[in-house]
Amino acid sequence: MQLPSFAGFDLSGKRAIVTGATSGIGLGAATALARAGAHVVCAARSAAPLKDLQAAMEAEGLSCETQRLDIADVEATRTALSSLGAFDIVVNSAGMARHGPALETTPEDFDAVMNVNLRAAYFLSSAAAEQMIAAGRPGSIIHVGSQMGHVGGIDRGVYCASKHALEGMVKAMAIEWGPKSVRINTLCPTFIRTPLGEQTLSDPARRAWIVDKIKLGRVGEIEDIMGAVVYLASDASAMVTGTALLVDGGWTAE
Repeated sequence: MQLPSFAGFDLSGKRAIVTGATSGIGLGAATALARAGAHVVCAARSAAPLKDLQAAMEAEGLSCETQRLDIADVEATRTALSSLGAFDIVVNSAGMARHGPALETTPEDFDAVMNVNLRAAYFLSSAAAEQMIAAGRPGSIIHVGSQMGHVGGIDRGVYCASKHALEGMVKAMAIEWGPKSVRINTLCPTFIRTPLGEQTLSDPARRAWIVDKIKLGRVGEIEDIMGAVVYLASDASAMVTGTALLVDGGWTAE
């Protein structure tokens, strides 16, 4: 009997870029990929946090470099990716949220959220996939979506709209790029304890509602998403595209 082989989670020799890499889920993703062996380009808008991140990565012996990047600037993003060369892995963790009642949403709120969560994600995906295809190399594009791309949420009309739209975008792109061996998926967490998430979690009533909805009975931690990122980036998920990996503690199980 011949036992089946397993590609595993080793990312040695792979090049990755992570947007929104200096905090929260992006920081977790960048760290996880680097620890799995990838060379990681950590991208974010501000220079000082990027400098601190590179120092922390290098102190651990991890392979990384930094890139100032605002993905909402579509042309600047395309130019930056062109100069950096084709990646094997792209993780888009940059995001925008303006929560509030739908009746109070302004056109400016709507545009700000959609410009980052959908428009920027769309053109980042196309620029990255174009380079992967031109280089003739398989690749994995991972967008940090949300459980709110699968359900509704209090005061999250615009945010939910952007994340539901992201899911449709990913499915369509997966169909188009699958024959070229470019995979694209979403990673959809529940409420994660991050600096941004604390704005919601600091409200006792809202926190109680959140914990009640999460079947595992606790808020998510950055560490909870790190393995999922490596899985979607690695050859272990070679047959996974056009889908959502929900890391939501059972929130959407109902």
